[in-house]
Amino acid sequence: MKNHLIRFATMAALAAGMAFSQDAAPAPTPQPPQAGTTRLRAGVRRRLLQALGLSDAQKQQAKTIFQQARQSAQPLAAQLQQNRQALAAAVKANDTAQIQQLSAQQGTLHGQVLAIRSEAMAKLYAILTPEQRTKADQIQQNIQQRIKQRQG
Repeated sequence: MKNHLIRFATMAALAAGMAFSQDAAPAPTPQPPQAGTTRLRAGVRRRLLQALGLSDAQKQQAKTIFQQARQSAQPLAAQLQQNRQALAAAVKANDTAQIQQLSAQQGTLHGQVLAIRSEAMAKLYAILTPEQRTKADQIQQNIQQRIKQRQG
């Protein structure tokens, strides 16, 4: 009996020592609100391009298309961030007129970014072969079905 108690006490002491000796998990680094979305889009775009089986020339064209789109959207991203900050300040000040104006401006900026992305995808679609277009359409349908399943 005494032997069991000594073993139990030893194990408890070891477990406590191991628990206290571990470093605390590092705090997650705060990221800009859009960083996760941007990485998600990049991952989806990369998987899409791989699934389509693009030729080297098409890959280069796609890279150019998306670089141009990113450069076009960059100033808008800065405006969106400034507008979000101004909107947060208007909310804190309870300035309803400013909230309405900044919200409308935010919608316009989001629409412009969406147009840039959509134009880039249209340019990509234009360089695809008929087989690749069919595959792209199937992928798009699968995505829409998954969205509906998640919403329903």
